[in-house]
Amino acid sequence: MKALLVCSSGGHFAGMMRLKKFWERNERTWVTFRNPSTESSLVGEKVWWAFSPTNRNLVNLVRNFFLAIYVLVNEKPDLVITTGAGVAVPFLFLAHLLGAQAIFVESITRVYSLSLSARLVSSFAEIYVQWPELQQNYPKTIYVGASNS
Repeated sequence: MKALLVCSSGGHFAGMMRLKKFWERNERTWVTFRNPSTESSLVGEKVWWAFSPTNRNLVNLVRNFFLAIYVLVNEKPDLVITTGAGVAVPFLFLAHLLGAQAIFVESITRVYSLSLSARLVSSFAEIYVQWPELQQNYPKTIYVGASNS
């Protein structure tokens, strides 16, 4: 399987790194923000650098939308998986349109309500949550529990 791993830097990147047991066995490409931490962590990985910041930044939303078109057409992933945040929205939307599986893994910090990004993609992406309370509030989500690995 060919996976596209999309996440912002910081905690969302750390969350994706905690999913290594899943993605390390697959052909993969990353989309994240360039900074010293992501650069050093992704040495030897195929990476596309997204435009930051994304919070309330319409220009970067448009830039990342066009980046998503380019990356998805060129990489042709079977699966696009994200741990958030805003950078993921155009990638999941276009992945869905192109027939790739779209998965959003909600942050472990979200116990009772979905993040804005998860709510935006919930009509076309699978949403995995880590708290039973969150799954009870959003029955269409998939409860997977919290991962300590």
